[in-house]
Parts: sequence; structure tokens; C-alpha cells
Amino acid sequence: MIDVQPINVEGNLYQGVSVTLPKTTLLVITGKSGYIMCGALDVKLLNDKLADRNVIAGKAVGVRTLDDLLHAPLAEVTIGAEKLGIHVGTTGIEALKIMA
Repeated sequence: MIDVQPINVEGNLYQGVSVTLPKTTLLVITGKSGYIMCGALDVKLLNDKLADRNVIAGKAVGVRTLDDLLHAPLAEVTIGAEKLGIHVGTTGIEALKIMA
């Protein structure tokens, strides 16, 4: 099942996507300039192989819901996110505020 819902963070709208798969759920909250995602995000791939794209993204691990993703500290972030001031330990909601 795929669930898509709007998420409002201080007046900025994001799209939350939850994809239920066997034994796991993929979670993403995305905006115009970047996104945060569950542990399935391959930050190394984005930083190394796709560096020319300057992807702004962060990964939180151990999250099971979109609400968890908003409140969890990010375990990894891309170089593009670091340049904006999003660092390991920044919560998902704070990262989205910075991306706005």
C-alpha cells in the first residue's frame, strides 16, 4: 500500500509518502529542495556516484511512521544538506525547516 499525505511545517507544505512492503515500510518526506527518508536512503551513493546532482537529503534510522521521521535525529546527511546547515543529529522537522 502507498499512502501520500500533506505535511505542514510552519506554513511550508511537504509531501509525506509511506510505502508498505513485506517486513518493512519506506518513509519519505519531500519538499521542493530536498527530502528526509528512512534508513533505506543510500547517502554514500548520493555523495559519491551522484555528487554532481548536489542532492539535499538526510536519513533517520529506526523510524516506523512519518511522525517518527519528523522527530528522529538524522543519522546521515548528504554533502548538499551539510552545506545548508543540516548535520547529523538535526531532527527531521528541523532539517525541513532549513530546506524551506
